[in-house]
Amino acid sequence: MSYRRLRRSLGRMRTSPLVRMRPRRNASAAGLASGAVSGAVCGSDPVNGYQVLEQVVQLPVSTWRYHWDPPHVRHLGPMAQDWWKAFGVGENDRTICCTDANGVAIVAIQALHRELTELRGEVEALRAESPRQAHPGRAPAHMTSEKAADHA
Repeated sequence: MSYRRLRRSLGRMRTSPLVRMRPRRNASAAGLASGAVSGAVCGSDPVNGYQVLEQVVQLPVSTWRYHWDPPHVRHLGPMAQDWWKAFGVGENDRTICCTDANGVAIVAIQALHRELTELRGEVEALRAESPRQAHPGRAPAHMTSEKAADHA
């Protein structure tokens, strides 16, 4: 197929009005790319991961399709209005920016990791306090048999 025919074909495809509104500058073959590098951003503020995690837990998530999608296509995610209400990030309450979705996911994962690390420490402390419940030689539940053998 010639380049000209391909462009005409792509031009006739049904595209969301939100996608057609304006071109994105940070696009690559793999999709949208974030240009968030120091020097290109301002107003950087710390984030409370536990608060973000709580908002993620409460965020309604469903499967759905756009009106222009074929019937077999399904998407998974929150509605933009719920996202805006929960996090207040992005341009508006009509779209969810990939950068913001990635940021929320990363912050929530970090908060979960901190919680898990704290809980593991508490479990180990409780095991050390109570010898009858301690299981010497038994690997913690989160370790595989290979990892446990390395620590033996």
